[in-house]
Amino acid sequence: MLVLKFGGTSAVSQEGIKNIIDVLNDAEHRGNVPVAVVSAFSGVTSDLVTLARTAADGQDYNRLLQALEKRYNDYAEKFLKSSERKIAEDGIKSDLAELSKILDGISLLRELSDRSLDMIKSFGERLSAFLFAQIITTNGIKSAFLDLRTLIKNEITQKETADNIRAFFKGSKKTLQVVNGYTSKTVRDGSNLTAAVFASALGAKKLEIWTDEGGLFTADPKYVKNAMCIDEISYIEAMEISHFGASAIFPPSIKPALDKGVSVVIKNTFNSSAAGTRIVKNAVAGKYPVRGISSISDAALIRLQGSGMVGVAGFSARVFGALARKHISVMLITQSSSEYSICFAVVPEEVQSAQLILQEEFSAEIHSGSIEKPIAEKDLSIIAVVGSAMKSTAGISGKFFHALGRNGVNIVAIAQGSSETNISAVISKHDGGKALNAIHDAFFFANHRSVNLFLIGAGNIGGTLLEQIADNREKLANRDLINVNLIGAAAWDKMLFSLDGLDPKKTKEMLNKKGKVAGTEEYKLASFIERMASFNLPNSCFCDCTASEDVAASYEKILRHSIPIVTPNKKANSGSLDYYRKLTSYSRERGIPYLYETTVGAGLPIISTLRDLFLSGDRITRIEAVPSGTLSFIFNNFDGSKPFSALVREAKAKGYTEPDPRDDLNAMDAARKALILAREIGLPLEFSNVKIEPILPPACLKAKDVDSFFRELEKADGSFEKRRAQEAAKGNALRYVVVIEDGKAKLSLRGEPAGSPFRSLVDSDNIVVITTERYSKLPMVIKGPGAGAQVTAGGIFADIVRTARTLV
Repeated sequence: MLVLKFGGTSAVSQEGIKNIIDVLNDAEHRGNVPVAVVSAFSGVTSDLVTLARTAADGQDYNRLLQALEKRYNDYAEKFLKSSERKIAEDGIKSDLAELSKILDGISLLRELSDRSLDMIKSFGERLSAFLFAQIITTNGIKSAFLDLRTLIKNEITQKETADNIRAFFKGSKKTLQVVNGYTSKTVRDGSNLTAAVFASALGAKKLEIWTDEGGLFTADPKYVKNAMCIDEISYIEAMEISHFGASAIFPPSIKPALDKGVSVVIKNTFNSSAAGTRIVKNAVAGKYPVRGISSISDAALIRLQGSGMVGVAGFSARVFGALARKHISVMLITQSSSEYSICFAVVPEEVQSAQLILQEEFSAEIHSGSIEKPIAEKDLSIIAVVGSAMKSTAGISGKFFHALGRNGVNIVAIAQGSSETNISAVISKHDGGKALNAIHDAFFFANHRSVNLFLIGAGNIGGTLLEQIADNREKLANRDLINVNLIGAAAWDKMLFSLDGLDPKKTKEMLNKKGKVAGTEEYKLASFIERMASFNLPNSCFCDCTASEDVAASYEKILRHSIPIVTPNKKANSGSLDYYRKLTSYSRERGIPYLYETTVGAGLPIISTLRDLFLSGDRITRIEAVPSGTLSFIFNNFDGSKPFSALVREAKAKGYTEPDPRDDLNAMDAARKALILAREIGLPLEFSNVKIEPILPPACLKAKDVDSFFRELEKADGSFEKRRAQEAAKGNALRYVVVIEDGKAKLSLRGEPAGSPFRSLVDSDNIVVITTERYSKLPMVIKGPGAGAQVTAGGIFADIVRTARTLV
């Protein structure tokens, strides 16, 4: 025997009715369902409450009553044939005539008692059950409306009700009885309670509750896209989850069924093949350490504090006794171990009343100054992880709080029950969605990582990065369980966003098209950062693929939004020492990744190697480097076979230089890299402390344009060749080298002997030679391509993935 309950949204659409008929006709249910309980159709209960209050205010309610009648008649017309519709319409008319008389009485008395409101709300259940019985009969399932009032004298949970139910169903009844749900101010979720009472009284094998949600989920699917339906949950766990916002069911309503050993399953009317959620007394352990995450999206916290609380017996009893007398429900309580303060959460609508009550209760203590006036904090959410396995699993709290802290979610208050089935935290309402996703990923996708990426710059480097993301993210997701989701991107004069994710290749095309492009908006840096912060997504990452000083100047603001940064832009780390220290110390102290491996050596592991040496206690005594791919190419090939100016032209043609080669040959780029390396090993240098030997003569630097520059450079070919020849006579070759030693950094053009590691460079290779106390006799050498879009973008991509690996 099975007892079924259908929610108010299940029976108001063609699809819902068809699915219900299919369920009742399948092999499991056909002939085995004596009772189906039906809730009021969606929206009807609120309409009835409006009717009642309109009547109590002495206003004309007839228009509202007519609208309700039309609504039910429309349902009848939608689902019934003409002859059957007439019977349904007569029944609807009769019930509404009874309702009209009750409303007349309320209007005359100008009073709406709880009993009267319960009676009015019951019409929604009665009308819906009556019409539902007509509809499924029309569809070939013999049924009849059973008015619950005929079986109840006082309360639905009384033993006499169960006796009446058993008496009614004594013997074989082949007609499906469609029952209206119970309504009472003192009872929440009356329809489910009705179904549970029937299942208990009849000794049903199972109670199925059919809704449009289809079960309890590991988190609210509206906020967490990858939330999963919980297959089995204990009654206590369901209680905890429903207390913190899960709306599919109110567990006390099904307790009568569970007490008699009836299994309870929540199913989805619109996906009947889905297993749904089983609620049992003692659930088996699941594969995850917690059963689910729930939340209350809008809450307020009231705090009492003062020395007058410390060691005073009965203080808490006075607090909660005063609130109870005014029927104010408390959702969460926490108290400091010093007893100096106590705080509790209530719904925002009751904050003012709670404050007034407590001020009245503790007026003497407040007047004497031993207790402060109650303080209220609004715009909060409560988020909770629930699971009976938590009590036997170490590290749950750590994972919970780390997920919040890693995403910059501040915790206002914490509570944990002595049963250890629940850990709750009060947080800012603004952070609710981000917190849910972060915690859900931490517990249910612990082996998975995700990055919500925001990118500025789609030129040579940024565009190549977008291509690499497009080509590799499927493999990354399948092989390494890392999902890279491009949420926002900007370049030149355009930007675009999508919470569902952008296609990287299409994004590159859109951003690089000239003129207005559909789907994009005007790019403004401040607007981009504001939008990125407003999304408040967990596991966000900002990537700067520009050389912009303005973007670099925004890094501090971005980090303060708890958003990791990945950048090849050298401007921030080679700017003021104070700004560099602010960024790196904030990143380190807050655990927010700030990754800039590609600022020196493109994709070569230079920054990370220096950092590891420094952190492991090794003392770096000397760094020598050729950190510029442009200068490397020019001097690697300056062997006398071509004039110096011709090599510069060749480097420009290959794309190794900026459009104006002086931006490379002035050595500013190499000097910035030298400064970053020096700072990474702890030297407190400013850019002005870096000594730079000029490569170009003053006339080249003063040239008005690029063509003029090359003409001046050709004039200097002789001096460049003379110096090269002098070094060649000694067996040396010219290289432009960075040296960091004895607290100083300098760049100079010098001759390197045949055995020098700098002579091994080819094309645009970079090299860094690191001498430390540990690597003193044989220095560490890092060498490889130090320029080019592919290797630089690859290094950036690696840093982006690295932020994902730091999430847990």
